[in-house]
Amino acid sequence: MEKVAIDDVDIEVNPMEVHSVRRPISDALGFTDFAMNYFELEPDESFSGGMHTHYDQEEVFYVQEGTATFDTEEGEVVVDEGEVIRFEPGDFQTGYNDTDDRVVGFAFGAPKSQHDWEELESLVYCQECEEEIGHGLELTDEGAFRLTCTECENTFTLG
Repeated sequence: MEKVAIDDVDIEVNPMEVHSVRRPISDALGFTDFAMNYFELEPDESFSGGMHTHYDQEEVFYVQEGTATFDTEEGEVVVDEGEVIRFEPGDFQTGYNDTDDRVVGFAFGAPKSQHDWEELESLVYCQECEEEIGHGLELTDEGAFRLTCTECENTFTLG
């Protein structure tokens, strides 16, 4: 058995600095098959760095306080306090705080992501193709993200 107070888990910020409070609960407790992250999002902050999918992980977000907005391939979805939203592997999504109030919530994933970058894809604008299209991700030694267009193989770096 393991136990931890959320406030005792160290804050780990996304390399793109899209949120100020992310506490990786699953790392603190040594989860092996399940991911759990606690978030506090100030206005204009997000859970991740943009529209993406995990081909190897199902994701669930629970909004404990406030209202989060998720952009999906089907359009915008508002998730209010006390509500849960689920994304199956392959569903593109990005969640963020589009209000003036703080959002507190949890992100759950199964199986626990090992950040297999070959199984993660971001939907971003490609300067070469001139459209929003899937890009593969690679984490560089400097902690930035290198994105490669799945259509034309154009590469650029964020962060």
